[in-house]
Amino acid sequence: MALLGLFSYNASSAELPDIIDRIRPSVVAVGTVMPLRRPTAQFMGTGFVIGDGNLVISNHHVIPDLIDIAKKETLAVFSGRGSQAKVHQARIVKADPDHDLVLLEISNGPLQPMSLAAESEVREGESIAFTGFPIGMVLGLYPITHRGIISAITPVVIPSNNSKNLTAKQIQRMRNRFEVYQLDGTAYPGNSGSPVYDSQSGRVVGVLNSVFVKESKETLLERPSGISYAIPVRYVHALLKDAKK
Repeated sequence: MALLGLFSYNASSAELPDIIDRIRPSVVAVGTVMPLRRPTAQFMGTGFVIGDGNLVISNHHVIPDLIDIAKKETLAVFSGRGSQAKVHQARIVKADPDHDLVLLEISNGPLQPMSLAAESEVREGESIAFTGFPIGMVLGLYPITHRGIISAITPVVIPSNNSKNLTAKQIQRMRNRFEVYQLDGTAYPGNSGSPVYDSQSGRVVGVLNSVFVKESKETLLERPSGISYAIPVRYVHALLKDAKK
């Protein structure tokens, strides 16, 4: 019996290929649809399904500032795989510009949701993966997965010795400083909003960010790096709580 205990299976962990198969239906593209535009769909970024299957998390900067209502443009989420993408109309439920997060509600659901990790579940050195659409939907809806580790937990803004180097946005972010995850995997603009998840459990630990964090952290660098960052999942939990108020 003692030997059996040593070799017992851990139901909370799985092989990464199995996890990718499980979470792939939860990863969606975010954009807009306009009937008279060619192409009709315009890709903005990635998102992932949570909760009851009718909610999607993405980056706030992915959402366009203006929607052309006169030309019947609508916010949309695209699910499915390959050329068989399904369009879901979407609306903004709650936004958190300070942490570059947005919560959307979609039509024609539910879709398969992902599970969120606990708020303080991540440590430096832990293995992660992220799945999204780095090149958009040019070749169809094919999510791509990268893997890496949490290489550092670091402030979103590094103070400057010269205030002239700071923009109004960066000054605002310094007043509302928080920590982000630095990843050793390379991401592209289309990956913005991708779920960053534990490579053994598949639980979401963060939201990939390719624009917002770089604007804050790398403004003083002559040659901005290829480093990727993620917004910790604790801010997703906070956004969901605010949405219920």
